[in-house]
Amino acid sequence: MNRYPLWKNLLIIIVLLWGLLYTLPNFYGEAPAVQISSAKATLELDPAAVSARAAGALEAAGIAHTGVFADASGVRIRFADGDTQLRAKDIIENAFIPDKQDPSYVVALNLLSNSPAWLTDIHALPMYLGLDLRGGVHFLLQVDMPGAITRRIDTIASDLRGQLREKNIRYAGIDRDGDAIRIRFREAAERDAARAVIQSFNNELQLADRDDGAGEAGLIATLSPQAQQNIRDFAIKQNINTLHNRINELGVAEPVIQQQGLDRIVVQLPGVQDVAKAKDLLGRTATLELRMVDDTPGALESARAGRPPYGTELFTEHSSRGDSPILLKKQIELTGERLTDAQPGFDENNEPAVYLTLDGPGARKFRDLTRQNVGKRMAILLVEKGKGEVVTAPVIRAEIGGGRVQISGSMTSAEASKTALLLRAGALAAPMEIIEERTVGPSLGKDNIAKGFNSTLWGFVAIVAFMSVYYMLFGLVSSVALTANLLLLVALLSLLQATLTLPGIAAMALTLGMAIDSNVLINERIREELRNGCTPQAAISAGYERAWDTILDSNITTLIAGIALLIFGSGPVRGFAVVHCLGILTSMFSAILVSRMLINFIHGYRRKLASLSIGTVWKPGNTGQ
Repeated sequence: MNRYPLWKNLLIIIVLLWGLLYTLPNFYGEAPAVQISSAKATLELDPAAVSARAAGALEAAGIAHTGVFADASGVRIRFADGDTQLRAKDIIENAFIPDKQDPSYVVALNLLSNSPAWLTDIHALPMYLGLDLRGGVHFLLQVDMPGAITRRIDTIASDLRGQLREKNIRYAGIDRDGDAIRIRFREAAERDAARAVIQSFNNELQLADRDDGAGEAGLIATLSPQAQQNIRDFAIKQNINTLHNRINELGVAEPVIQQQGLDRIVVQLPGVQDVAKAKDLLGRTATLELRMVDDTPGALESARAGRPPYGTELFTEHSSRGDSPILLKKQIELTGERLTDAQPGFDENNEPAVYLTLDGPGARKFRDLTRQNVGKRMAILLVEKGKGEVVTAPVIRAEIGGGRVQISGSMTSAEASKTALLLRAGALAAPMEIIEERTVGPSLGKDNIAKGFNSTLWGFVAIVAFMSVYYMLFGLVSSVALTANLLLLVALLSLLQATLTLPGIAAMALTLGMAIDSNVLINERIREELRNGCTPQAAISAGYERAWDTILDSNITTLIAGIALLIFGSGPVRGFAVVHCLGILTSMFSAILVSRMLINFIHGYRRKLASLSIGTVWKPGNTGQ
């Protein structure tokens, strides 16, 4: 009656052992580390070479480390204490960044798990800790929305010039007047023709006539309110995506990047100790530009000698064959804001290529550009912090029309994939500035962890004490099941690599208090069956079976509330909801299956029981077992 089959017992034990295994990494803590990553989008990191170079520099300086960990995003070197970490950072910076003016690498302070290698190999990793527990930096960024609208108006003005020239409509001038575009015509008929053309190409503009006193016909174009709102929304979303790409260079495991209000972005970087590096990374203003290459004989040599021809600039082209100088014209033909997608692929000759998708105005400008420059080279330039690097400079083989553009020639497959990634990543849609900065030190994070741990511990002790006194042996079994619940909850959070914050710890403590309800229901049901005259064995069986429906209903309703918090909440509320929902699932497993398995081991192999150690069972008129 009260026995599980062998396979079920083994399955429960395996689950508990799995929980213990994946909980272990959280007890090893973190150690100070130094991270090395690429500072330039065009510089691909070689983890093996960087690891060897860093280890050699540290060995030459007599600085010991406790491990080197390399992956595609960077190299992390772990140290025994903070003083050694700071000394090592200076040594590594001198080895990798001898020229402080043009760094090719980012050398930043960080924290790394102390878990042994065998746990890491089976992907048993500690939970991510939020900013309030781990320490780190918090930034509040203000997005320049007027600047985004101004840039859009400038782009539209440039497009209008091309559209009117393409339709052979003469105009006296196109100028930006504040947040409007003023187009001047010599005749009213030309203005009417231009109005029809502009309305067919641009549905985001509002047009109004405005004549001046000199007899010229004028047309004022302004962005509609909906278009302005779309620009603001795009600016926020694009900047958040770009910040995600940049923060990957810092190796932050679980950054928080989210919109706050209409024009602000919150960035939280747990574990980052180097505030200056983080600010430098967030402050980049990268842009993508298409320019023509100046292949005039002798021009490159003259530029390398310090005498660049008028209207040209000297850059460096990075490729698998090494770095080489390249001379570009200053005129910007197309910017990255016209790109809607970029994917790597192969052309008709089975050579690596990049396929770009442009918006309507961008496709027209690119068609005109390629028609006028067949046989010449066009460069894709990535500009960061005022310095540009050439991603690729292919030859224009023929006029390219339509919204899908192919760039091929002088590229490997890896370079094509890298170029497509860079183009998709894009740049900031609008400038930003840091208006608030806070640093949470590791010591404060440790205090928060200690307080959260103590509150959970003492809550757990109080529950165990009450259950043991009130339900005796069954209370002890319930306490063991509660321990299994906590073990499985931490293991799940670690496996999912969830971020634990102070609200998450609060949810964990609340889960312990709620999880014991299931065992209280079971124990009270067993008592009721004993009062009704059932034998102890029958009371155990009926208690677990008849309490199941009530336990299921109560947990489902609680889970619905948790899912609502998870869907509609954000930030701390969402962190609370994650732990809360997972805790409900683990509590049902532990309260029902684990406790029943333990009771079966204790009482299930004895067919006759005189009584049960479950506290006082009150019967009408007398005292029961």
